[in-house]
Amino acid sequence: MDRIADFRQVFAQVVTTRAGGCAPEIREAFARVPRHEFVGPGPWQLSEHGDVTPSDDPALVYQDIGMGLAPQRGIPTGLPSLHARCIAACAPQPGEHVVHVGAGSGYYTAILAELVGPSGRVDAFEIDRELAARARASLGRWPCVRVEPASGVDRPLGEVDLVYVSAGVQQPPRAWLDALRSGGRLVFPLAPNDAIGGVLMLTRTDSRQVFAASFVCPARFVPCVGAPGLSHPATESAIPICRAQCLDL
Repeated sequence: MDRIADFRQVFAQVVTTRAGGCAPEIREAFARVPRHEFVGPGPWQLSEHGDVTPSDDPALVYQDIGMGLAPQRGIPTGLPSLHARCIAACAPQPGEHVVHVGAGSGYYTAILAELVGPSGRVDAFEIDRELAARARASLGRWPCVRVEPASGVDRPLGEVDLVYVSAGVQQPPRAWLDALRSGGRLVFPLAPNDAIGGVLMLTRTDSRQVFAASFVCPARFVPCVGAPGLSHPATESAIPICRAQCLDL
């Protein structure tokens, strides 16, 4: 095992343990995906506004910390253990169709792609064109992934098994809810602007108008560009049909 692969193995164990324990396939996905290839060339900022590392040794990125992904635009990478917890909650399965909104440079998209496997599909949306281009280049080894430089908020998505959102919204757009098959899951951060909020999961039941809802964890995310606010007409018909059957707050 080479040095960086060894670091990834330890990193994966730490991340999934801090996430509260995850299925082995999630730990293995974090161990396989090379995070250093998605964060850009070093040296790196080891937090959104932190100091720069003294070297560009890729081993430095294998820690359970958020990093500056596009710090000049205030875009961080996201905390690995937070995403491990959210991914464990929605449990992507081989062969499923996943939509990833707010893909950044594609690191967590790659984790999702590892979990759905070659028989699955991941459509990744990233509105920042520079990051979308980086994601497309880095995700080339996962042929099941398609990257689009768009928000993923206001367009039909087809029928999907999972919508995984990596940007905060005040209410989920109707398009995300309409896309879910029976048993499909929507995981999204419900947060005002960039303040601390909570990650929720909605699961479509056999009824088109009833969703089971659960609280995953508190979190802070950058806002989802283009997502409607509380008074936006795109959400007015979405939230009333979401009857929480199992809300654990």
